[in-house]
Formats: sequence, C-alpha cells, structure tokens
Amino acid sequence: MKLPRRQFLHLAAGAAALPALSRVAWAQGYPTRPIRWVVGFVPGGATDIIARLMGQWLSERLGQSVVIENRPGAGSNIATEVVVNAPADGYTLLLVGPAHTVNATLYERLNYNFIRDIAPIASISREPLVMVVNPSVPAKTVTEFIAYAKAHPGKLNMASSGIGTSVHVGGELFKMMTGIDMLHVPYRGAAPAITDLIGGRVQVMFATLPSSIEYIRAGNLRALAVTTAKRTPVLPDVPTVSDVLPGYEASAVYGVAAPRNTPAEIIDKLNKQINAGLADSGMKARLADLGGTVLPGSSADFGKLIAEETEKWAKVVKFSGAKPE
Repeated sequence: MKLPRRQFLHLAAGAAALPALSRVAWAQGYPTRPIRWVVGFVPGGATDIIARLMGQWLSERLGQSVVIENRPGAGSNIATEVVVNAPADGYTLLLVGPAHTVNATLYERLNYNFIRDIAPIASISREPLVMVVNPSVPAKTVTEFIAYAKAHPGKLNMASSGIGTSVHVGGELFKMMTGIDMLHVPYRGAAPAITDLIGGRVQVMFATLPSSIEYIRAGNLRALAVTTAKRTPVLPDVPTVSDVLPGYEASAVYGVAAPRNTPAEIIDKLNKQINAGLADSGMKARLADLGGTVLPGSSADFGKLIAEETEKWAKVVKFSGAKPE
C-alpha cells in the first residue's frame, strides 16, 4: 500500500522525533541510581573535600547517592581516563582541578584530549594561592622580594607540592613575569614542602591557603601577597601580587565535568543544582573555610574558563621546561 505523500511525511517526522522525546523523558527521570564522582587525589585534601561537600548537596537534591571514588596517580590522569572512557549517561562525573589545564601541555602524550573528551557541567570555586617566605628572608613586600631575588640570582629555592601543580605553575608564572632566577624544588605534597620552608631549607612558596594559613597566623611564615586578582577575606590585610605585577593571576579553579556526549538535559539539571548549592550560605561558608570563593555560571562559562586556563598555563609550562615526574 502506498501512503499519500503528506501522511508519509507526517509519520516520518513523528518517528524521527521519538529518539529525542525518549531521551528527554529519560533525562527528566535522571538519576535513577547512584552517581559516581571520580577524584584524582587521595581522600582528605582540599580537592577531595570540595567533591564531598558538593556531592552531599547533590545527593540530597537529586534523591540518589553521589559516591566519591578516589583514583589518585599520574597527576590526576588516571581518574580522567576513567571518566572519559565511561558511558555518557550522567552516572560518572569528574572533579576538574588545576592539573587538568596544566597536563595538556605538561604531558607529551595523553590518552585523551581533555577539552575534546569532556563535557563541562559547572565551575564550583576559585581558590587563591599565597606567596609565603621563611621569616629569615628580609623582604616584607613583593617589590622587596623581587629586588632581593635579583640581587641573589639562583640563590633562592622555590618549593612546590609537585611538578605541574597550581603551586608550581603559580611560582613559574611569577618567575616568567619578573625575570628572576630561582631554583624550583618539587616535593611530594604540600606538607613536606611547608615543613622545609619553615625549616629554612627553601625560601619561598606559592602555597595553597589551607596548607599555609595556620603557619601564617602563628608567625612561622610571612605572607607577602595572594595570587588572585582581588584580596581574599581570609587574609584581608595581605595585598595581591597583581598590585606589583599587573596582569598576574594564579588560582586553583575547581568544577565538575562528564564524558563528552552526555545529554544536554542532564548537564543542565546538574548545573542548576550545583549553582543552587553555590548560592547557599552554608556551602559558601564551607568553601570559604578552604580559602575559596564560589564560582557560579553556566556549563558554557566553565568550558570557556577551561580553554582560557589551558592556554594560559601552556605558556608557563613551556617557559619552565617542566617535565612530569
């Protein structure tokens, strides 16, 4: 039987719409089972705490458990591979941090292209670093430190919590913009680096706030400046590096992503819930305890930020000549 052309077109259009309608219906019912949130670092650190805070919020709002899965190793590349190779169904998420925008250049060969292979969902927070020195260093300001470093080329040691960390590249950006010569000394984590900084074995570090704030308050370390464009409420009397070096900005940006091709309806649902969390006073206070400020926005905003950070740190990594450990 041959259908009239108009009836055929109507049926064809209806059939074509079925996959889209079923996908929307499926996404509207999401989630129907627990969500796995993969974190590329060990439990207990600031990165892990951010995921657990937001994971608990999402669990309460979505009615399904958000299970944090710690997969440390290879500068978060192991965790990233787990996620980019997972089904694009919204049930496997990745905590995005500074390493993801640095690794694109730091590692010559990766089994993924981060910008291509992930779907940005939402940014969560931005955390400043703080430029701290051992009290034996005579400099009391960034200007004095630059002058002191130039008067003693190659004599100062700059600690970091590891090659490719925000602590490392924040210091390398400072070196690149000032032209000073300091020796980078990488450690396996912030704790041993801070210990040697207090002991005077190294002289300066662009440290995270959670790892350094108590030592600053106790007078074991001297804070010269914070690395964000604006001062932080945690250290309101400490100026910014950009007061002396206009355009300098180094911070740890955190967010959440999913495998590419995750349905837009699921991305939007998660984005709305995360932004609702960031508007909550309790969540703001908890993130502030980690030294961070909330960073609300659309999934497109987060994608743009990832691209900008990747381009920015590519220049710094190439300048430093850093290679992965």
